[in-house]
Amino acid sequence: MKALLRRDLILAIRAGGGFGLGLAFFLIVTVLVPFGVGPQSELLSRIAPGILWLGALLACLLSLDRLLALDWEDGTLDLLATSPLPLEAALSIKALAHWITTGLPLVLAAPLFGVLLSLPGPGYLWLVISLALGTPALSVIGTFGAALTVGVKRGGLLMSLLVLPLYVPTLIFGAEVARRGADGLQTTTPLLMLAGITAGVIAIMPFASAAALRVNLR
Repeated sequence: MKALLRRDLILAIRAGGGFGLGLAFFLIVTVLVPFGVGPQSELLSRIAPGILWLGALLACLLSLDRLLALDWEDGTLDLLATSPLPLEAALSIKALAHWITTGLPLVLAAPLFGVLLSLPGPGYLWLVISLALGTPALSVIGTFGAALTVGVKRGGLLMSLLVLPLYVPTLIFGAEVARRGADGLQTTTPLLMLAGITAGVIAIMPFASAAALRVNLR
């Protein structure tokens, strides 16, 4: 499992799906928002939690089309399907590698980008907490979408259409945690909901991803 994780991390960076691409996209979204809504600090601070969460979500989505594509092209998926390692575990490792190379850098960079949107001081900690708790769910759900569309020509758009509706609950509660934290309000309820969604996704989605991948490998 460690060897598979190390291999996926190296491939993610070499294939251009590493932290650089996600961070660049996240930065572009953050910089363009003030041009679209205006430079008013009060308005930017009010919408900053939602914009930052949306930017992180789209940045995670950006690299999903290559999550399983390289392994499909070189036959690695066939070997994983017949190896002693359960396919569910292999896909969980791939989701972890995606989170390390994409989700984790976004979590660490979010406070810096929050400055560009005049995020209120109390919101920085809750933004990091919500992203750290929610982005693993984005990677696991994204792995499910990649398993559904692997081998499909130009499946990136189809995968986005399939995955985005599944991202909505995580986006809602993640942004709500950051918004309430920035406003100094109680964050317990949305935080627990976000944690429950992430725990449920991690527990269930690898089995759904493995089932979808087995169908595509037949």
